Formats: sequence, structure tokens, C-alpha cells
Amino acid sequence: MLNNAFRAMRISASGLAAERMRMDLISSNIANYNSIKTDNTEAYKRKIAVFAQCLDRSKSGIDKFKGVKVASIIEDNAPSKMMYDPTHPNANAEGFVETSNVNILNEMADMIMATRAYESNADTFSANKQMFMKALEIGR
Repeated sequence: MLNNAFRAMRISASGLAAERMRMDLISSNIANYNSIKTDNTEAYKRKIAVFAQCLDRSKSGIDKFKGVKVASIIEDNAPSKMMYDPTHPNANAEGFVETSNVNILNEMADMIMATRAYESNADTFSANKQMFMKALEIGR
């Protein structure tokens, strides 16, 4: 019984951890926005978190939702941007420099969505905590 009582808090906590990872990746994408291809390195490729549900299969065969996790981190396969700058030391024969495939507008939109999802999970966690506190007050 007590295990079921804390399930909502564990689910919210898993959402908080997953959205934190998503925000870390977005921050990394923004930080590497201006990276370029050099002789030694490739241009930065945008990273994306892929979420998966965590299920707990009971003996009766019914799946219980346990939360969400980051199943993998993948690289965006969108093409890199080409910037024309024939004077740049890393320009190719046509005068183009290969830059990252990060789109700042997409990253900002993703950041807003991740922030709102994080806040939603934090509010849910807080509401569950307040319910437990009220239940303890009633028991006094």
C-alpha cells in the first residue's frame, strides 16, 4: 500500500530527471552552435534525447507505469549549414565553411517545452508532498 502511495512521486521524479537531461542537451547544442568543421574535427551535430516509458510487469500480467527515462541520445542527421567565407582558413575549395546543424530557434522552442514539462513535474511532486503532509496532520 505504501509503495503505491509514493508511485506518483517517483513518476514525477523520473520526469524531472529526464527533462533535466533534455535541458542539458539543449544547452550543449546552443553552446556548440558556432562550431565548424576543421581538418581534425567534424562540425558539431545536434543531440536529441529519446524518452522511453518504464513499465513494471506484475505477476498478473498487468503493466504498471513507473515513469520515464532517457532511452538514448541520438545525433540529428540534418545536414550541416554551409557558410560562405572564402577567406576562412577552414573553407573548402568553393569557399564554404561547414558549420553545425543546430537551429537556435528550434533549440529555444525545445527549451521552453522542456522547462514547462519540468515545472509541471515539479508541481505534481509538490502537490503529492502536500497531500502526504495533510494526511499526517489528520492522523495527529
